[in-house]
Amino acid sequence: MKKFLLLLLALVLAACSSTASASGSEFSQNQQKWEDANITHYRFELNISCFCAFRDQMPLTIEVRDGQVVSMAAADGNQVLDTDPNYQYFTPYATIDLLFSELDADLNGNADKVTVTYDETYGFPKDVTIDFVEEATDDELYLTVSNFEALP
Repeated sequence: MKKFLLLLLALVLAACSSTASASGSEFSQNQQKWEDANITHYRFELNISCFCAFRDQMPLTIEVRDGQVVSMAAADGNQVLDTDPNYQYFTPYATIDLLFSELDADLNGNADKVTVTYDETYGFPKDVTIDFVEEATDDELYLTVSNFEALP
């Protein structure tokens, strides 16, 4: 009986390990696809959904050049500046590279559960669901990247 339980435990741990490895592999492959695309100037819409007070500003339209945010506009067209009280919540996701960085941290222990769908062409995360604490309520974060456009 002990041998059976040990074997069962080993199989369960192996399954968990290969799942984590598979998501890490998927993450790495898509990050490499993004890096290989070598897109230095782009625009996209970012929708951040959570139990947050800034829903009326979504989606943000963000333009990035050489890894730096050139402009960030709220849904109403007004520019989002660093004086905006919600700016600090937007900046960790304001470039594709920052989005990958945050996602890497979440996949490696900052969150209990992370689900990601990647863009087939460029590899960037296009739909992300992060549950920081599975037993907690209202801590989930949903990120959607849409209308991505490489710019000259």
